[in-house]
Formats: sequence, structure tokens, C-alpha cells
Amino acid sequence: MAKKEKAKTNLEVLGNTVEAFKKAFDDHIHHTLARDEHTVTKHEKFLAVAYSVRDRLIDRWIKTQETYYEKDVKRVYYLSLEFLIGRTLGNSVLNLDVEKAVEEAVDELGMTLEELREEEVDAGLGNGGLGRLAACFLDSMATLELPATGMGIRYEYGMFNQKIKDGQQEELPDNWLRLPNPWEIARPANSIKVPFGGYVISWTDEKGKLRNRWETKDYVIALPYDTPIPGYRNNTVNNLRLWSAQSADEFGLAYFNNGDYLAAVQDMELSETISKVLYPNDTSVNGKILRLRQQYFLCSASLQDIVRRFKKSHEGEWKLFPEKVAIQLNDTHPAISIAELMRILLDEEGLEWDEAWDITTHTFAYTNHTLMPEALEKWPVSFFEKLLPRHLQIIYEINSRFLAKVALKWPGDTARLTRMSLIQEGNEKMIRMAYLSIVGSFAVNGVAALHSDLLRTSLFKDFYEFWPEKFNNKTNGVTPRRWVRKADPAMSELVSSKIGDGWVKDLDEIKKLEKFADDAKFRKQFLAVKLENKKRLAAYLKRTQNVDVNVNTLFDIQVKRIHEYKRQLLNILHAIHLYLEIKDGKKITPRTIMIGGKAAPGYWMAKQIIRLANAVSAIIDSDPDCKGKLQMVFLENYRVSFAEKIIPAAELSEQISTAGTEASGTGNMKFAMNGALTIGTLDGANVEMREVIGADNFFLFGLTVEEVQDILAKGYRPRDYYEKDDDLRRVLDLITSGFFCPDHPESFRPIVDKLLSSDPFLLLADYRSYIECQEQVAKAYEDQDKWAKMAILNVARMGKFSSDRTIDEYAKEIWHAKACPISLK
Repeated sequence: MAKKEKAKTNLEVLGNTVEAFKKAFDDHIHHTLARDEHTVTKHEKFLAVAYSVRDRLIDRWIKTQETYYEKDVKRVYYLSLEFLIGRTLGNSVLNLDVEKAVEEAVDELGMTLEELREEEVDAGLGNGGLGRLAACFLDSMATLELPATGMGIRYEYGMFNQKIKDGQQEELPDNWLRLPNPWEIARPANSIKVPFGGYVISWTDEKGKLRNRWETKDYVIALPYDTPIPGYRNNTVNNLRLWSAQSADEFGLAYFNNGDYLAAVQDMELSETISKVLYPNDTSVNGKILRLRQQYFLCSASLQDIVRRFKKSHEGEWKLFPEKVAIQLNDTHPAISIAELMRILLDEEGLEWDEAWDITTHTFAYTNHTLMPEALEKWPVSFFEKLLPRHLQIIYEINSRFLAKVALKWPGDTARLTRMSLIQEGNEKMIRMAYLSIVGSFAVNGVAALHSDLLRTSLFKDFYEFWPEKFNNKTNGVTPRRWVRKADPAMSELVSSKIGDGWVKDLDEIKKLEKFADDAKFRKQFLAVKLENKKRLAAYLKRTQNVDVNVNTLFDIQVKRIHEYKRQLLNILHAIHLYLEIKDGKKITPRTIMIGGKAAPGYWMAKQIIRLANAVSAIIDSDPDCKGKLQMVFLENYRVSFAEKIIPAAELSEQISTAGTEASGTGNMKFAMNGALTIGTLDGANVEMREVIGADNFFLFGLTVEEVQDILAKGYRPRDYYEKDDDLRRVLDLITSGFFCPDHPESFRPIVDKLLSSDPFLLLADYRSYIECQEQVAKAYEDQDKWAKMAILNVARMGKFSSDRTIDEYAKEIWHAKACPISLK
């Protein structure tokens, strides 16, 4: 039978009818899981459904890869240390367009599809916005039928599971792979050896050319696991390839025979630690070295795999490499890929430097995700000397040639040479990974208009002056499939009943909803849907945290990583302000403030902010004067699947970072798409959101970037704000008095001391503006009909912020990659 006929027949045999799915579930329960109807567990029912859905992806998956080879397309490789994909079942069912059939078939198992989704464990492959963005991009690349592959690390343990005990964060292992992962397929035949350590041998060849060879006996095996990424209602199924580290020497038999059982497994464990945990604690030297090993492990395995795939069709045709391969670096974590590709081309393929460098610099593109200089990665030269000696040589050579060009453009400007050098001099020489990324790439982009402008004018000003043509902007977006259609089915159904469901694939169509903002009946329906979403979240919080929340209050929500620049602390100060208003006998608009997010294990101040949030919550909760008026809840163990319940229920979205600190933000987009109004600063993508939503439908407060810079330049004195604002002083004094922690009254004094002495993110400077803006929020919420109109306009005007638009811009303006539709005939 011909391949084309076989593919078609397989899909027909599988079928997408209710009866076909029932049969598939039964087959997997019996033949895959070896269970019967009496012994099968709830989780095994989920596995049976997941395997059945995966079966229907396989033929498309194989056909997609076959087509890419046959048509010799240009491929995009998205390298990221994080892919926060969450749960896969719901997204796959939605994109395959088999939701109704699966729902009906699952009913035969005595469960609902929603119950089965809850059985799936979130994939612990990311931390926050960076990883979630990568996951949205994978969905959009498949939906837009782009030949693309995501490449990352298959972490055995995710960041951590967060437990709040006595008001404090506890970190529990996130062993997300303890149960079978039904979506991945191991590919041991495609394993790759990744070298570390050793030394470099240099010699002159017969043509008088200097050659180098990296010699080492320290190898780690990178074992690929592939996960299918389906496009929405098309035949494209792209690939997410995750690398798992395995020891090259599986067992130290010599040690074992000599009775040294510990040493027999020690080397193996050391190798496999690389993919053991996401974000190892890097407060120690060993932790930092492990982090660098992780980065190179990803880069080497991925680049060797990319080169292998290219050579399969174009052996020796190296000039074609940039025409067939585009590699996007998601922040600086994969930056070593630039030196790794040079190593492969120079040492393994025998190319000359100029040709190898020309190929490299026409292949890589770099996305920057941070404006804060302290967050830009730098690695000690000593680490490279120990782990990656050949790459250190290459980076030095790149730097030498680059600085020669800078010196030619600006003769005698030694200060500029120092600023632009890839090597930062000092007591300990450091390699500036962002600079390597810029020098080795043909395109450098920020992720919001403001962010990209600040990259050009401040952070990378020297490089922009040297290469203005390299710099561009690609404002982030989120996938409407996951974050509206899947997360908010009730609102999606309401919207589709009015404008059809074309918006799910083309979010620009959502603008058709705008005319319904003036429809009183629709506004009523919209508010009813929001209330149902609030009830759903309330039931979940009762079940999981034993917390009762009043759904007839304003749901005011801030969920994201806990970090000083994201200013959860400002939100907490507002909660204390409202508490004092109640104690003064003043009337407030009833409000439930929810804050959720994880603090990095070594980030002391972030953990203190979590402690304070829970302490304030406890005081408010215990005060009868606050009942029905004010509540504050810390949302424990925030993650993707939890976000899918939180975001549709939100009415106010807190996007309150200091202007000039958040590169973009994507939570802001998800909230607005689901009908929450935003209170925010002119930071990151908030600026563009406000422009399209309309100033009247956005609650703006705070200093602008220019005002922040001006205050800091003149010498910021936070104590001045404390002394001039009676309300602010009262709030901070209540914290320092020990009121929120009477057993340990000094507990929260360090937070206030930092605010009064340095306040690096200008909370006190923005406090009064924030409080006044929150009063506008409260007043607006009193008029529910007007609030509904504003919320509908938010939804209707968010078309720009689909990740489909972002990826389309990447494809056309950076990657020059074209869609490749997949036919199953």
C-alpha cells in the first residue's frame, strides 16, 4: 500500500465519531493499560483518553515531517530553556476539533471531560512568562502551518510546588513525571553525545591553517523526547523536542566489582542531574555551574540535531544553511548556540572562519526579554575554561574581530570598546551573553514597542548605533485557543453566538463584538457569564484551599512571579489602606483582592512579600468589620491550569510594575481578552493595550518612564513621600508596629526599611497615584452596566495581541519562513 493511501486509511480507521472514541478508550484500557472496567482508576481513564487523542495526532505528525522533507522547506527552530505548556489534553482536543465527540464518549466512562482534564499534571517545564510565551508561540506556529520545532530540556522536576504554611512559602518537589506522560515519545535512535571539560589541541595543517580539536572523555547523552504540537483545525502537527540527560557510562562496573557501590553510580547521577530540575538554586558555585551545563546541554544537542537534519538533504551545501534554517534564541539562555555552531562548522566540518561566521550570523536571531541590567546573563570566564574551553577560544576570537570593526568606526574611543566588549573586565572576567547574542545574530528584537525603544536608546544603545538595521520590535501575544476558547468556554460560546467562531483562529475578527457593547441585553449576558466564572473559581478555592470568597465583590487579581519590580507590595499596601478605611467607618466598594505567584527559593525579599500578604490576609479575614466588604486571598501554587480558572473570573487585572521595568507582560493580555479591566502603569505592552482599548477603558496611574528616569537622576528620596502623605505613613507605620505579626513584631520591618531607604522600584513615589486610581476603579464598578460596556470593549479590541499576529511578523520579517500546508491525501 502506498504511503499516501496508508495515511488516509489509518485516519479513516481511527475515526472522530463518538463511537470511534468509545472503542479507542476501551482498547487502551484493555490493551495499553491492562485494566478492565472494575480495576481501572480515574487517572488511567485519563490516560486512555489521552492515548486515544494522541493516536489521532500521530498520522498528521508523521505526514507533517514527511512533507517538510519532501518540499525542502526552510525550518524554524525555537530554542528556549522553558516551555510552560501546562496540560495538553484540552488543547489537543480543541485543536483537533473533536471536543464534542470526546465529551460524549467520555460520558460513557462515568466522567466529564473537565474531570479528566483535572487528572492531568501540569508539565513542569517553565517558570513564568518566558516559558508560557514559548508555549503560545508553538501553538501559533502550528496554527499558521509554519515548519517549526521547539527545542528545550525535559526537566524531571519543575520549578517547585508551592505550599503556604504558617503564611510562608514552602517548596515541595514538582515531580511531574512521576506518572506516565502520555504525550511524549522517546527517540533513543536520535540520541546525541554532548561533550564537557577536557582541553583543546591546536596544530597547523598542510595548508598552513591553524586547526583546533576539542579533546575530552566527559560526555553526557542527550536523549530526545518528542511531543506533538497540533495546529488549530488544520493537519499540521509540529514537534516539541525535549532533551533528557543520561550518563554516557551507564554504570561504573569497575567500581562495582571493587565493592565501591556509591562510586559506581556517582558519575551517572552527576551527568543526569543536568535535566533533573528546572532552575537549580544558583546561590552556590555548584548551582551556577549546573545552570551553565544545562544551557550548553540544550545548545549542543539542539545544534548537532539541526546540523544532522540539514546534512540529510544538503550534505556539503553550507551556503544554503541560512536559507534552510532559522534559529530563534529565546533570551540569552541558548546564546552558547552561536559558539557551538561555529565549533561544529570550524572543527567538524572544516570550514574557514569567515565562511562559518557568515553562516552563523545569518542563521540566528535573538529575542531580549529584560530591561534590567542585573538580569542580563554573565558567565565567569573561569567556568568556560573548566567546562567549555573550545567555546572560550571561539568567543575570544569573535570578540577580537568584532572590536576591531568597532575601533575602525570609532577610532580612539576606548570607552566604547570597553562598553561593547563581550568580555567584562574586572576582578573576575565575565562573558556578556546578551552581547554575544547581538553580535552573533542578524536580528535583535524586543517584545513591546516601549521595550524595544528602550533597548535602542539605553540598554543596547552602543550596539544600535553600530547596527541600527538589526534592531526591531515584535510585541508579544497569547494564543486565543488556550486563553479564551479553552479557558473561558462560557464567554467563548456567548461571543461565537453573536459573531461566529472565526475569531478563534483570526482574533482580529473579535472586533465585530464591539457593536454589542451598546446592546443592553448582551451586557447583561456578559455579566452573567462573568458571575458564573467567579462562582467556578470560588468553588475551586473552597475545594483546594478551604477558602470562602464572596462572588458579589469586585474580583481584583494579580498573578505572576513574586518580584519586587512587579510590585505586589504596592497591592498589599492598598489592601491595608482599605482595611484602615473600614476601621475608620468609611464605606468602600466590596472587594476581594487575590495575589498569586511563586518566589524563587533564594529570593528572600520576595518570600517576605508572600509572608506579608498572608499576614495581612489573616488580619482582614479575622476582623468582623471586614466581612462582606474586604477580603484578601493568597492563591497557592499558581500554575498554568490554575491560571485557566483564575483569569476568566477576574474583573480587575493588576499590571502595576514600575514604568521601564517589565519588557512586555502577557498576563495583561490574557486578562483583557477575558473581559477584565486593567489598572496599570505605562509599562511594557500596557502602553499598546491602552492605545487600542482606549484610555477611557483603562485605569492608568503612576510615573512614566521619563519621569522615573528624571526622579532617579535628581536623587530619589522615598522618605520625602512618607513624610508628606499621612495615609502612606499610617499604612507603613502599621506594618512596622508589628500589628500584622504580633508574635514577631520585627518581622516586616526590613520591608519598610528598604522602602524608606532605597525603594528601588519607586513604590512610594507611585503610591498616591495608585490609591486615587483605585478609587476611580471602585466608583466605576458601582455602575455595573457601564463596567460591562468597558469590559466588552476590552475583549473586542484585543485582536492585535494574538500570538498568531506576533508569529506572523516573526515569520515574514525575521525568519523569512513560509507556511507549508499539510495534505493527508
